Amino acid sequence: MSSLHFVVISRSSGFAHSFRLSDATRSLSLTTVHLVLNASNRSFVTTSRNQDQGPLFEKAKTMDPKLYTKSATPSSTKWPAPSPSASILVISPTNKVLLLKRVKTASSFASAHVFPGGNVDEFHDGVTAKDEHLDNIVYRNAAIRETFEETGILLSKSPVEVSDEVRDKGRKDVYNRHITFGDWVKNHGGVPDTDSLIPFTRWITPPPAKKRFTTQMYLYFLPVSSANSFSEKPSKIHTPTPEGEQEKEHTSAEWEYPLTWLSKAQSGEIMLYPPQFYLLNLLSPFLNNFNTDYTTQRKGVRQFLEKVPTSSGEYDSFDGKLKPKVSNTHMIGWKDKVISPSVMFTPGQLYRDETVLSLESPGPELGAQKGNTRGGDAERVVVVEFERKSGPRGIKIVDRGEVGRLWEEKERKGARI
Repeated sequence: MSSLHFVVISRSSGFAHSFRLSDATRSLSLTTVHLVLNASNRSFVTTSRNQDQGPLFEKAKTMDPKLYTKSATPSSTKWPAPSPSASILVISPTNKVLLLKRVKTASSFASAHVFPGGNVDEFHDGVTAKDEHLDNIVYRNAAIRETFEETGILLSKSPVEVSDEVRDKGRKDVYNRHITFGDWVKNHGGVPDTDSLIPFTRWITPPPAKKRFTTQMYLYFLPVSSANSFSEKPSKIHTPTPEGEQEKEHTSAEWEYPLTWLSKAQSGEIMLYPPQFYLLNLLSPFLNNFNTDYTTQRKGVRQFLEKVPTSSGEYDSFDGKLKPKVSNTHMIGWKDKVISPSVMFTPGQLYRDETVLSLESPGPELGAQKGNTRGGDAERVVVVEFERKSGPRGIKIVDRGEVGRLWEEKERKGARI
C-alpha cells in the first residue's frame, strides 16, 4: 500500500526530518500533523507518494526517524565528528554489574552512574579513524586501560599480583603518560585480556550535541571461580588526574544486579542515562539473584547475544495485530547494532512531560554511507523525562507498538495522555 511522505523543517534550526504515514499510521489525520508540528515549532511540506528522495532531502542537514519510518541520515560537516571511545559492562563472579558514580563537576554524565570507560588515547591504544565505527583492537585496548585507570581493576589474561601502592602508582603513571599501559602490564607479568571482551552494541552521540562520541560497548565476565576471593562491597575510588592538580575526581564503585540498578534509577535513588538503562534492561532477564547457577546465567547471556534474528521480525501494531517490521534491525546481531538515539515525540506530543526516543537510527555518519547495513533497535523505544538541572529521570523501555497504540488513542480521543 502506498505511503505519504513528509519532510519536516524546523523553523528554529532549519533541520529537515523525514517520516511517512503508512499502514500503521493511517488513522493519523493531516489536521493532527499540523497541530503536532506547530506545537513543536516545525513547519512541513508533503512530497509525492512512494518517494524517498527529492530536492528537500538534498538540503537536509540531518534526518530523524519519525513514527514507524526508517530514514536516511546524511552526514553534515557542521557537526563535530564523534570521538572514539569504549566502555565495559564488567560482570562480577556472582553476575553483578559494576557502575561508577560520576562527580557533580564531571564534563559528561555528571552525577550519573556509568560503566567504566573513556576516550581512545593514541599514546596507549593505537590509532583508529574517527569514522571507523567498528570493533577493533584499538577500542579493546582503550576499554581495558580506562577500566584500570578508573577502578584499579586489571583485566589480564594472567593474574597480576601487585600491592595496592604499586597498582595506584601504575594508574597515575599510565594516566599521566609516563609509561604506556601495555608496557606497565607487561612489566608486571600480565597481558591485557582483549580476547575476552564481548561486543555489545555501539552508541553514537546524535547531533546537535557539541561533544559527540562513537562508543563501543563490551561485556566482560570475571571468572566465577574467583567468587570466594572477590569483594563486591561498595568502595570509594580516586580517579587519577594530571600531575599538579588536586585529586578531586572521586567516584564510588558498586556491584549490583541489573534489576537492582534499574529499580534504583526508576525510584530516583540514582541517575542512569538511556544507554546504561537500556543495556541493563537487556541483561536483567539473565543476570539476577533468583538462583546461584552463575554459569548457566552467563550461558543465557551469550546465547542471547549470538542469536540472529534478534526478534521475530514483527511488531505489535496499532490495532494489536502482528505486522512485518518496517526495518530490518532484527537481522543485525547485538555485537553489530549501532544506536544513535533520536527524538520520536517531544514532551506534550504523546506524554505530558516525557520524551520518546527512537533507537533505530545508526546516526548521520553511518546513515549517509552508501550500502550501510547497520542500525539499532526498531522494536523498542526509550521514554524519559529530561530535567535541565537534574538530568534524566523516570526512564523506561517500551515496545514500539505500545507507543503506536497510545498515539492512536490520543488521536482518537483528542486528549493529552
